[in-house]
Amino acid sequence: MISSSKGAPTGAAMTECTVDEFEFEDAGRTFLCSPGAQRGPGAEGWWWFRLAADTRGQRYAPFRTSAGDTRAGVQARIVEYYDNLLVQRALPATRSPWGSRPNVANAAPAPLAEPGETAVA
Repeated sequence: MISSSKGAPTGAAMTECTVDEFEFEDAGRTFLCSPGAQRGPGAEGWWWFRLAADTRGQRYAPFRTSAGDTRAGVQARIVEYYDNLLVQRALPATRSPWGSRPNVANAAPAPLAEPGETAVA
């Protein structure tokens, strides 16, 4: 079972992992990492991390724990995940056409057909 000195949840469905919670610094950022389970029945083990400087307390669970996890491997995956997240956040916002309404203010009304005629668009 996964154990954590801060009492991270454990469960029968969690994968055995030999790495306990740890912290590390990368590029001036301090990462606090711990294995734990998401809430709910049959919860699987996930690697959770947060940044020490984040005052909102945002936590991330980017990947599952596995029996072969090492501290160096987990650390590398967390840094790669977080760096990619920062790149994605820096991209300009895009709007999906699915969430927007057509601009009806500039659209001409469709011609109405006279009785016995068909409308021509």
